Amino acid sequence: GSVKMSGEEILVCAVQLGENFCLYFAGLECDAFCKEKILHRVLRNVNSQLLVVRPDLNMAAFEDVTDQEIKSGSGMHFNIHYYKTTTPSAGMPVAFSVQVEDRSYYMCCEKECGKMIVRFREGEVPKEIPGESNVIFFKKTFTSCSSRAFKFEYSLEQGMFLAFEEEGGLRKLILKKLSREDEVDETTKISF
Repeated sequence: GSVKMSGEEILVCAVQLGENFCLYFAGLECDAFCKEKILHRVLRNVNSQLLVVRPDLNMAAFEDVTDQEIKSGSGMHFNIHYYKTTTPSAGMPVAFSVQVEDRSYYMCCEKECGKMIVRFREGEVPKEIPGESNVIFFKKTFTSCSSRAFKFEYSLEQGMFLAFEEEGGLRKLILKKLSREDEVDETTKISF
């Protein structure tokens, strides 16, 4: 039977088990994703601003945050869930969740008025994803010469990347279409 664990217990297990966190079953779909490890990081843009999630305002934006605020900060500390994949060429499949007060939210993409937008929904990231999912992003290095910075491609739509755009003094988290795979667009650059 399956054991229901609290988020904290899962995190501890994930760290301890590492490679063996995932059991393989013959006959799994080749595009199944299975959680392998979890990193705890803050996400920064090129301006060294931190991504802050504000579910009450239904948005996330890169903001200037002091070290003091980071320590106590709600909505800034992300769990980056890494999934094992049988097709590594697309990039490392990851999902993002974040704690805001005592609740967990996961990042996903949804179509609204014909436009893809980034949303944060209350709940946990699934341990296993049988096929396609709107929570999975492919982590790719930003440029070949920079291993510390990444861009994140939305798994269900090729060429769509997490990025920020300025709107009313805010740098809001959006999905942005890049015309070419190798296009260098600083707004899609995210570092841990």
